[in-house]
Amino acid sequence: MDRRNNVRGGGGGGGGGGGGGGGGGGGGRGGRGGRGGGGRGRGGGGRGGGRGGGGRGGGRGRGRGRGRQRVEKSDEIRATVIDHVLVHGLTMREAGLRVQPNLRGFSVSTIVRTFREENRIARLPHAGGRTALFTQEQEAVIVGMVLQDNVIRLREIQERVIQDNTHFQGINSASISTTDRVLHRNRMRMKQVYKVPFERNSPRVKELRAQYVQTIFDLESLDRPHDFIFVDEAGFNLTKRRRRGRNIIGQRAIVEVPGQRGGNVTICAAISNHVVLHHHVTLGPYNTQHLLRFIANLRDILFELQVQDHPRQELNENPIPTYVIVWDNVSFHRAAPVREWFNINEQFMNLYLPPYSPFLNPIEEFFSSWRWKVYDRQPYTRVNLLQAMDLACGDIGEESCQGWIRHTIGFFPRCLRRDNIACDVDEVLWPDPAQRREAN
Repeated sequence: MDRRNNVRGGGGGGGGGGGGGGGGGGGGRGGRGGRGGGGRGRGGGGRGGGRGGGGRGGGRGRGRGRGRQRVEKSDEIRATVIDHVLVHGLTMREAGLRVQPNLRGFSVSTIVRTFREENRIARLPHAGGRTALFTQEQEAVIVGMVLQDNVIRLREIQERVIQDNTHFQGINSASISTTDRVLHRNRMRMKQVYKVPFERNSPRVKELRAQYVQTIFDLESLDRPHDFIFVDEAGFNLTKRRRRGRNIIGQRAIVEVPGQRGGNVTICAAISNHVVLHHHVTLGPYNTQHLLRFIANLRDILFELQVQDHPRQELNENPIPTYVIVWDNVSFHRAAPVREWFNINEQFMNLYLPPYSPFLNPIEEFFSSWRWKVYDRQPYTRVNLLQAMDLACGDIGEESCQGWIRHTIGFFPRCLRRDNIACDVDEVLWPDPAQRREAN
């Protein structure tokens, strides 16, 4: 009988542990000749015991439940709690349930006690941990070092910080990792360096850019219409492929190319606001004779388009526009036979781009797009390469040409202001982070 009571007492303890919500079962061993005691469960763990002979056996479960999730209490919630308790006279529990169902009475009492003792509602700022090594002003100086020299190394920044007793007084050491975190915090990242010639933003070149833009404005203001045609040459060879690819981590991305590099293939193209007007592919470099044949064929194409778009009666009523050939300052563009050709063909005139200003010629972007389309066709022989170059020009539509010309016109205000223009594209891609739009 005594043993049976002891067993019951232990079973009661185990039941109490189960009622504790995740607590471990506690078992008790009672004295002989006593009676079995019931089990009682608690939140942290069960307690069970059997009483007998003056002895008490008990155990507390070691299990731990999920508990309550910590709730961040904003200053508005704190002010509302204080108003409910001190002004409206609610109890701590009532105020906690009124404001937020899972706000315990202990939290409410802590908020009220803090207000009574310190006359404070807001939480104290987070304290503890290491203080920042650099102030905001000192971080701005470090950012200025990078803006002045884009290729400065972290070790060089570290040395300047230690040696500078004006802005960094009292700082005798600064790790490279700390300097790197400062740059990341100020949105500084490692980038591919873009090489810019020294003469690109010289006063003479900036003045020539302003004169070029002003010349275009003067031509567009004349009564006789002017159509601008952009002409340039670009080279290609069989070994050119995409420079980046994908493969499994630890393995190189490999692409097969012909064993012999072969000679260059040159394409000369002309685009307008509507379409790719003419293109010609030749083996080897371009020269004056090739250029003369190209502009002669371009003249015939323009006259045919003029007749197709306007009947003969309209041609008599409306003046034929003047075609302005815009190209760079390569030597054979200025050759004497080329100048003589423009003197004979009075309906054509040429306009030279200012030096170091490829961003003012939209055909540069045409060649960039055209090269990718040639890559996609994967030419492996010279014959296939010539065919791929011809077909790739047909893949470029009117909208692309108009977009490149609009992008070029976007540089005109900066040219008139004689600003420094470092890159062929916009240096500041997203001036305002809030206005940044990811490409779809």
